[in-house]
Amino acid sequence: MTAFVNHFVFEFKTGLRNSNLSFMNYLFPLAFYAMMGLVMTQINPTFTDTMIPAMVVFVAMVSTLLGLPSPLVESREAGIYRSYKINGVPALSILSILVFSTIFHVLIVAAIISLTCTPFFGGVVPQNWGNFALITLVTVFAFGALGALIGVISANSRATVLWSQLIFLPSMLLGGLMMPLDILPESVRFASGLLPATQAMQAYLGLAYNQATVINPMVSVGILLVGGILAFGLAIYLFNWDSRNDVRRGNPLMALLALAPYVAGAVLMG
Repeated sequence: MTAFVNHFVFEFKTGLRNSNLSFMNYLFPLAFYAMMGLVMTQINPTFTDTMIPAMVVFVAMVSTLLGLPSPLVESREAGIYRSYKINGVPALSILSILVFSTIFHVLIVAAIISLTCTPFFGGVVPQNWGNFALITLVTVFAFGALGALIGVISANSRATVLWSQLIFLPSMLLGGLMMPLDILPESVRFASGLLPATQAMQAYLGLAYNQATVINPMVSVGILLVGGILAFGLAIYLFNWDSRNDVRRGNPLMALLALAPYVAGAVLMG
């Protein structure tokens, strides 16, 4: 346990000291949040109704999908995980520490947004803070597990960008962050349901803001939780200790199984 805590503290401090990770975990999300508060609220005043959850989901995506996978690949390519294996460090500990330290960074920024959005930009606060906190934890875990899975299956850092953007960009356009889901065309409703961001926003709106949703918000929470557990389990199973090792356990295409809960959610929304 002491080794786990020390490793966690080291990874957390690395997220603060490393310029790339610090940019992804803090500078970029907070700068985007300020820009959206200054610009988007003027263009679309109704954005303040969902600004807090939308920005929390955005922070989670940036830190986990864009920030988490590359360090995992870089450590594997540098042979760090090979030395971990020699010293008996399990894959579960390695991935858990990476995911939990990233989650911790996300929660810090999410707290800053939640506390400042109303006085600075007029953001509407949740009616149920308990549900808001619970959904935030489930959402960040789901994205963190996906980020770890992307890092595990990617052959190099360039591949992590490709896989991450396949989730990140559609989420910004179709995930309900910038515009309500119910105004999207029916033709893209199914594609929207495949995105974790969509399920997170539906959960926030239904359980934290008591608003009408397209899908049962409890179902959305269940989809995020099952999706996170499945993605994390697959990341552990497919974990490769050495980039020079051509023999690995399982085919990387197995990672597609992590999409199963979201496919079910898309069907329910369609």
